[in-house]
Amino acid sequence: MRYVSACVIGIGVTCLLLSVLRPLATHIGLVDRPGQHKFHQGDVALVGGIAMFAAFTLCILTFDIPFPELGSFLVAATLLVVVGLVDDLYQLTWHIRFATQITAALIMTLGGGVVVEELGAITGNGGVELGAWAVPFTVFATVGVINALNMSDGLDGLAGGLSIIAFALLACIAMAGGRVADATVLILLTCILGGFLLFNLRFPWRRQALAFMGDTGSTFLGFALTWFVISLSQGEGRAMAPVTALWIWALPLIDTVSILIRRILNDRSPFASDRNHLHHILLMTGYSVNNTNIILWSATLILGVVGVFAFYHGIPEHMLFYGFLGLFCLYLWGMMHVQKTEMGKTQNDMVQAQTLRDEDRGVRT
Repeated sequence: MRYVSACVIGIGVTCLLLSVLRPLATHIGLVDRPGQHKFHQGDVALVGGIAMFAAFTLCILTFDIPFPELGSFLVAATLLVVVGLVDDLYQLTWHIRFATQITAALIMTLGGGVVVEELGAITGNGGVELGAWAVPFTVFATVGVINALNMSDGLDGLAGGLSIIAFALLACIAMAGGRVADATVLILLTCILGGFLLFNLRFPWRRQALAFMGDTGSTFLGFALTWFVISLSQGEGRAMAPVTALWIWALPLIDTVSILIRRILNDRSPFASDRNHLHHILLMTGYSVNNTNIILWSATLILGVVGVFAFYHGIPEHMLFYGFLGLFCLYLWGMMHVQKTEMGKTQNDMVQAQTLRDEDRGVRT
């Protein structure tokens, strides 16, 4: 009953803080303004991350919810939230953001002991032990998950919905594996995200979000997701295989890595902004924001359930891993084909427009 109260209060505190912080954010300039690749209307407060982190910390400490290595988690998460807040206010360079994420990952690994020590039997020839590469790989994976979540935060409700699905699946896995403490924390995170989505989703009576999570929220949630994915997939008492995590977070990971590769192949910086994410493409094909969310949430849930189902039904880990790689290659090929088609249409449109202008000026072609 105590933990149920914590979840209810977590939702209430999140909603209360969002209501209180929104006008303050407008006053101090903590808002996301439309322009460039952002097409929302008016300034939207970037206070979702602060509200969720504050509600989570309050509930964890007030209700004495068991959380191994809580100190290391809170230190690393606080660092990410503080720098994320500064980034939301002043737009820090990617060097500073990456340095902060790496530092948080090192606190998690060296202070909290949450490390990817083995990748499971992904080759079919026994478990793959990382040895001396364990900490570097963990840092790399942490930065990757954080930025995958950050890059999926381009649509009202999308990143929050993807995160809820991931945390809920991990909570079920933790509960099934007898990891009650982990399950409790994951359920709390799920509930707090639900409170945030009340302000972030579009409803029939509200055409756009009242608040965004900002980099503050995406880095906090990405870090929390990484922490529990590693914690549940490592050690003798693991609740899932490491490859299961790939399927739970498959869509954001595949989309992020795919777009980085496509940017590099197009001689662009991998950190440059564009509108080539899957949610952008769905919007351009005519889907509404809510329908796009439903499609991507459904795909994420299906892929996550496939991974969980396969683990509990004894599907070999190497088959799951190669299946994931095959899915990624298929997705990358499809997106490159779509991008090439769109570029061709754009060039044709430009040629036609130039031809019309020339005809208007009497230019012969």
